[in-house]
Amino acid sequence: MKQASRHQNQPQKRSAYSAKVLLLLVGLILVSVPILGWQQKTVKAVEVERIATGNKWNGASFPVENFQYYSSPFGYRRSPTDGSGWEFHRGLDLVAPQGSYIRNWWGGKVVKVADRDACGTQIVIQSGEWEHVYCHMKGRVEKQGDNRYLIDREGGIQIWEGQQVSAGTRIGRVGMTGRTTGPHLHWGLKYANSYVDPALVLRAMYTQQANNTQSSSGAWHMARGK
Repeated sequence: MKQASRHQNQPQKRSAYSAKVLLLLVGLILVSVPILGWQQKTVKAVEVERIATGNKWNGASFPVENFQYYSSPFGYRRSPTDGSGWEFHRGLDLVAPQGSYIRNWWGGKVVKVADRDACGTQIVIQSGEWEHVYCHMKGRVEKQGDNRYLIDREGGIQIWEGQQVSAGTRIGRVGMTGRTTGPHLHWGLKYANSYVDPALVLRAMYTQQANNTQSSSGAWHMARGK
C-alpha cells in the first residue's frame, strides 16, 4: 500500500490558522458578484446559491496557508497574460507566497494528477457530487508502473491517483507552473459536472464556521456558570 507523506498524515488543528483565515473571507464579498453571460455548463445563479449554502461546511478546510488576497474572481475577465480579449475564469485565484502549503478542501478521492497544460501541476479530487481542482502547484507528475503520482520532494509531498485524502490534509504547495503571472492557487469547483463559484462556498463556510465557533464559546461559558 502506498504511503502518504509525513506532511499529510494528520491535518494540523484547524484552530492554528482557521480563525485568521475565516476573517479574511470577508473579502469574498468583493469578488463574489453577479456575472452575466456564464458559459452553458455553469449552473444558474439561484441554483448555485442553494447548493453553496445548503451544505454543511463545518468540516471543510480553507484551501491555502499564508493566504494574502484574492487576485481573480470566478467569471469573465480580461486575459491576464496579454490583456486583450475576454475569457471565462472557472475558479478563484488565492494569492500566497511560493511554497505555501495547499490543503484539501473536502475529504475525497484523488481522481487526477497532471502537469502538462495551462493549469500546470495539478490535482483533481472527487467528493461525492463535488469535484475540486488545484492548479499551479510545485512539483511534477511521475509514474510507477501504471500508477501516477504528484511528487514535490522539497515540500515532502507525494500524492497518488486513487488515494483518499481527508479535509485539511496538505496536498501540495503554491508554485508557478502552467500559465500564471505570479504565485497563487487557482481553485476550481464543480457540482454535478457544473461549475460553481468557489467564493459562494467559502462565504457559506465562513458563516457556518464562525457561528459554530460562537456557539461553542457560548456553551463553554454557560458550562462554567458565566
